[in-house]
Amino acid sequence: MDTVVERELELKLVLSPERSIPVPARLTYRTEDPYAVHVAFHIGSDFPVHWTFARDLLVEGVFRPCGQGDVRIWPTKVDRRNVIFVALTSPDGDALLEVPSVVVAAWVERTLRLVPPGTETERLGIDEALAELLAPLPADDLWLSDPWASDEWQDGDA
Repeated sequence: MDTVVERELELKLVLSPERSIPVPARLTYRTEDPYAVHVAFHIGSDFPVHWTFARDLLVEGVFRPCGQGDVRIWPTKVDRRNVIFVALTSPDGDALLEVPSVVVAAWVERTLRLVPPGTETERLGIDEALAELLAPLPADDLWLSDPWASDEWQDGDA
């Protein structure tokens, strides 16, 4: 059974050290996709902007800087508030987002209770899928048997 953990929240898109604008967003975690975190940013357009990245990045980013390339996350303080910065890079541009630490930490904790670290592969059902894929079918007996067993070549026969 797939379980979904969602959280609506308001992030701040940091435009400069003195200026930011609020951005409504939704964090989503699905147990059927146990390695990923999905974020939808509602930026006033017809469709939200979606990002997907490793849950491990967000888990680690609550405590220390992590990530490289397209997604980087680090905890810090702004005006004596604990926040998490998320830096996103794409061909369309870059964004620096500020998120309240307490909100993200509580949401991450909920995902970790559902799927503890190290148990993600169990959720994927890989072993069951492989067993089903490799299970012999009734027709396999006919295919694997030699229909011309009496036509074996003898050494020296041409």
